[in-house]
Amino acid sequence: MDLAFTPEEQAFRQEVRTWVRAHLPPETAHKVHHALRLTRDDLQGWARILGKKGWLGYGWPREFGGPGWNAVQKHLFEEECALAGAPRIVPFGPVMVAPVIMAFGSPAQQQRFLPGIGDGSVWWSQGYSEPGSGSDLASVKTRAERRGDKYIVNGQKTWTTLGQYGDWMFNLVRTSTEGKPQTGISFLLLDMRSPGVTVRPIKLLDGECEVNEVFFDNVEVPFDQLIGEENKGWTYAKHLLSHERTNIADVNRSKRELERLKRIARREGLWDDQRFRDQIALLEVDVVALEMLVLRVLSMEKSGRNPLDIAGLLKIKGSEIQQRYAELMMLAAGPFALPLIQEAMDAGWQGDFPGGDAGLAPLASTYFNLRKTTIYGGSNEVQRNIVAQTVLG
Repeated sequence: MDLAFTPEEQAFRQEVRTWVRAHLPPETAHKVHHALRLTRDDLQGWARILGKKGWLGYGWPREFGGPGWNAVQKHLFEEECALAGAPRIVPFGPVMVAPVIMAFGSPAQQQRFLPGIGDGSVWWSQGYSEPGSGSDLASVKTRAERRGDKYIVNGQKTWTTLGQYGDWMFNLVRTSTEGKPQTGISFLLLDMRSPGVTVRPIKLLDGECEVNEVFFDNVEVPFDQLIGEENKGWTYAKHLLSHERTNIADVNRSKRELERLKRIARREGLWDDQRFRDQIALLEVDVVALEMLVLRVLSMEKSGRNPLDIAGLLKIKGSEIQQRYAELMMLAAGPFALPLIQEAMDAGWQGDFPGGDAGLAPLASTYFNLRKTTIYGGSNEVQRNIVAQTVLG
């Protein structure tokens, strides 16, 4: 196993670094490096810039309009974007539903939906979790009844991230109640502007409405927006979730935030506290270990071998690291982690919070927000069971 990058890969890294730093809007990079609130225009603006270059679908094969990069090139692209201060690509379209459409969609569906995903013009949302159906997705109850050439959808989804911006949603819906719960689920693509769709934002502790409830009241969905076969949606959902859990690990963002933690610790006088610096060192060891695990997977893929099914392991470790760096940042800032402390605003530790002209959000808000990472995408308790069964045997 060779974890070193080749000269060709290093040249590719430099190409990506040069292009990203030349095209990433400076005001957007400033917001990311200082944890300021990103607007829809910030997120979609960067998506459109990448789309114009053909890099928004950076994991796509050439036949679907992607760059056809290998696993190492994709990793280097993600790392350079994170270190430059680029917003994280909103994954629901290019990273999650696009591979499902490529693998299981019809040629007509591929021609219809992939271009808008690839150029960043269409915002996709995820319709998986429901009240009472989160980690146990097989229990979804949103119903799609076939009537002629369309489905009538009724039910509710919840925790829909950035759903208030959504143009389209990919949905797990129940089309049969016979047999095992997994066998009665279908995968629908739904226009969120359809009559009967209601989006209700959920205000979180930090004052943001990052997640939403989405209600369906006799929503009509044409039959040709069913992906694959009816009642086979569980298969497609598992294909998608493997992409989500790997994406959640987000080791490159953790590397960037680790450096931010060090800046805060130095600024607030904790860098000379040996015990606190020990905690930073332990976190850095785990970040490096996670990166090595990612590179091991890349090395195996590069050599044509199939890596172990460790998407769940990446998700567990990556999400726990995110929670730890957020906690250490808050502890380093002390009282300045609380909202509306002028000295903390001046120091730049408060971020952006809706309510003022510039707005301000405390480091504590980030801490509370990241408590979700060990739950969404399949709770870590469930992931540990999966790892035990598929990796340990």
